[in-house]
Amino acid sequence: MSIFSRKQAPAPSNNGGSALSELALNSINDGVIIADANGTVRFANPAASRMVGANALLNPIGVSYRNVLQLESKEGRAFSEQENPLIVAMNTYRPLDAFRCSLIVGNTGKRIPVAVSVVNANDAARSRIITFRNIAKELEEEGAQTEFISTASHEMRTPVASIEGYLSLALNPQTATIDNRAKGYLDAAHAAAKHLGKLFQDLLDVTKADDGRVKPNFVPVEMVTTVQNMANNYNAQFNKDGKVHYTFGSSDGRLMATDLKVAQVVYASVDLNFLQEIMDNLMENAIKYTPAGGSIWVSVRGDGDRVLINVTDTGIGISADDIQHIFQKFYRADNSDTREIGGTGLGLYLTKSRVEAMGGKIWVESGFGEGSTFFVSLPRISTEEYNKRLFVLKNQQQFAAAQAARRAQLRAAPVTPAARPAMRPTTMQPMMRTNQQVKNGGKI
Repeated sequence: MSIFSRKQAPAPSNNGGSALSELALNSINDGVIIADANGTVRFANPAASRMVGANALLNPIGVSYRNVLQLESKEGRAFSEQENPLIVAMNTYRPLDAFRCSLIVGNTGKRIPVAVSVVNANDAARSRIITFRNIAKELEEEGAQTEFISTASHEMRTPVASIEGYLSLALNPQTATIDNRAKGYLDAAHAAAKHLGKLFQDLLDVTKADDGRVKPNFVPVEMVTTVQNMANNYNAQFNKDGKVHYTFGSSDGRLMATDLKVAQVVYASVDLNFLQEIMDNLMENAIKYTPAGGSIWVSVRGDGDRVLINVTDTGIGISADDIQHIFQKFYRADNSDTREIGGTGLGLYLTKSRVEAMGGKIWVESGFGEGSTFFVSLPRISTEEYNKRLFVLKNQQQFAAAQAARRAQLRAAPVTPAARPAMRPTTMQPMMRTNQQVKNGGKI
């Protein structure tokens, strides 16, 4: 049974401007749907009907947009209502800009990669305009570019690593003797080589994330303690020259990380390597853009069915124009305060990819000169679900350990040569006598 009602599309308006606009919408290849404040579809151009699996007799007019646009993640994971970006944008009356996902075509099971956007119509009915375009060709072209970048980055990492290694030897007083002036030159070259190596590594990580080669390995964790331990890895940088004041769990600065008694227990299922990369990028950015004497606050709390992490700093902040692009690939804010601070422009893009791969979302609240707060929201699991997944994980680990021990035992076992069949002992003399017997007719 189709989800679409048997209604005819409304006839074009007699108004010349409206008719011309409708003609233009009907001629483009991108899907366009207009929904009212209740989410009911009031207009759908032919491209939209075609992409969602409708036709002239079974069109989406009068149906809720939720039933028409069935979306899932790029990785093929179903969205919950709370994390579905289209539903969130429609419910909150906020715009959505070219979110990439997969569109399920009717009841066919076919998937189309699309980029979905939502804008406000600003009319009395509080209508929303939903556009979505097929990006299969874009993904194919990006795949070719990604393959080239990945291959080039991999090939260039080897000579860069060699350069960095030889520079380290030249700077080591046990292997080389140089004057202070030469040391200054070599220090600068060594820093540049390390920066170049970081760039190539970031490029490799981004290309792997873009083409889906790295899949998340979910494990159940207690989030407050886990995030606190990851943030505490930066204590040495916090304390270096008294640069920043660090607080975990409280924004008023009265509770230090070493004195904090965390009362809330929050569970989630995450990839620990992904979470470590996320925290590393956010913490390094906070330290990098916070001047001496500033503060950094990290917190984790439960927010309904979500786990909310925030990394807040009192640094230079981000302008409204830059916030729109801060998570784009290779984008870096360009102003007098940031120009001298190094970076590849890939850290936040990779962070966003890691967050979304775990079913989460990331955003920033900031103003130029007012500091920044980066928020990471991840799906939360209950205590019961945590214990269940932990039990399964421990069983899997025990089985894997037993299998590894068995393989090691088999490799270490000595190889015993195959036993040969027993042979009756013989001597030359009986054989000679037997031959003599043959010559004498059997007599000795």
